[in-house]
Amino acid sequence: MDQLKAIHALFTTSGLHRNTYAISKIVSFCATSSSGDVGYATLLFSRLASPNPFIYNTIIKGMAMRRDPYGAIFFFKLMCRDLGADHYALSFVLGAFSESSTAVYGRQMHTHIVKGGYLLHDVYIQISILRMYCDCLCMVDARQVFDEMPQRDVVLWSVVLSGHVRGGDSAAALQMFQEMQVSGVQPDEFTVATMIAACARCGALQQGRWIHEYVINKNQMNLDVVMNTALVDMYAKCGCIEEAVRVFEDMEERNVLSWTAMIGGFAVHGLANYALHCFHRMERSGTVPDDITILALLSACNHAGLGQMGFKIFNSMQTNYGISPKHEHYGCMVDLLCRAGRLYEALDLINSMPMKPLASVWGSLLTASRSHGNIGLAEHAVAALLDLEPEGDGIYVQLSNVYANAQRLGDVARARKTIGNVGIKKTPGCSLIEVEGMVAEFVAGDESHPLSPSVTANQNIVSSGKFDEAVALFLSAV
Repeated sequence: MDQLKAIHALFTTSGLHRNTYAISKIVSFCATSSSGDVGYATLLFSRLASPNPFIYNTIIKGMAMRRDPYGAIFFFKLMCRDLGADHYALSFVLGAFSESSTAVYGRQMHTHIVKGGYLLHDVYIQISILRMYCDCLCMVDARQVFDEMPQRDVVLWSVVLSGHVRGGDSAAALQMFQEMQVSGVQPDEFTVATMIAACARCGALQQGRWIHEYVINKNQMNLDVVMNTALVDMYAKCGCIEEAVRVFEDMEERNVLSWTAMIGGFAVHGLANYALHCFHRMERSGTVPDDITILALLSACNHAGLGQMGFKIFNSMQTNYGISPKHEHYGCMVDLLCRAGRLYEALDLINSMPMKPLASVWGSLLTASRSHGNIGLAEHAVAALLDLEPEGDGIYVQLSNVYANAQRLGDVARARKTIGNVGIKKTPGCSLIEVEGMVAEFVAGDESHPLSPSVTANQNIVSSGKFDEAVALFLSAV
């Protein structure tokens, strides 16, 4: 920016500051470059007598890139007043709405676009509206917009599929992927990688294998590093670590994400020595680890109880790899100490964290305090958790269990009474199961599933020990 300001000064002294084209280049750098300064761009904008559409769009795009919806709306309104908005401005301002809190402005912009008749004539604006709703996790709105589109190509399908996955509804993404297959639209590499990630998140191993075979045998896609990495992650999270290793070893190209996926796969399977070996191979290959790689390695040590090795890696992050520990790294080490019963050392580490400890850290200490019967630390952790999450449904339940284990029945009654007085409702548990390639979700207390009566009847029979009768009832329902 210092060099650019010197160039701007030269423009001013030579009279080039009156040249709209020259100034637009400076505005473009300031607004859209990662090393620019959008504040300086707005200052330049304010000195222009009559900004052209390119400068307006550049400023709006810069605001959107920096996730500043209010700035984007301000300059969009100025453009509408002075020149009238074009389709570039509409697409850029929609990109500024990327969080749930900004969805209300996104809906207002959508209404403005419909009234102006832009939606019917510009595919790029259609994609921008879809992406806006998906970024805000408003998937009902996204599906409504998607369903109303007369022509839907692979890009539009991919945007909505990705939104379902990022929103945590992988089962809906898999169902929609089947609809995409029926419609005759062929998926591209991005779509396939998204669906593999969906299978990984909900444990849909059969569908993941089908997609793998589809890519190899039917679609004739090249398994690039992105798809191979997604497959490694999917197989590892679905419990097939051998298949994950097979895909990993067959990869012609690996990047830091590939190595991290494999290390993380070994970690979740409790294979810490394999994870450490894989990490050493990664170093020998010349690939530089990032903070996620180190977190996966610490997780492996955590699951295997390798406290000494975990602290060795944690303490060498900055010196060996230039990586400053983040909250997740501290959280992993706190959990490691808690699993080892070193509760007061865990508390000391929490108190020494350079950032504010979040609920995940205090939750680890609370769970460990309950397991070891340390009421004092449990109460301390509960106080910290209530400060962070006043309506946390599991906090008082955990505390009442701690009191119950210590036979402090009066404190148990007080904790449970507090739950009723505050009006806290426990979040219902849920589970996912894959049957013949279809993923079904069951929520505690929810009887909306068509086979709920049969499931409940089977559960009652199994609980009573009559397994043969349960099998017969299940087969008759199917």
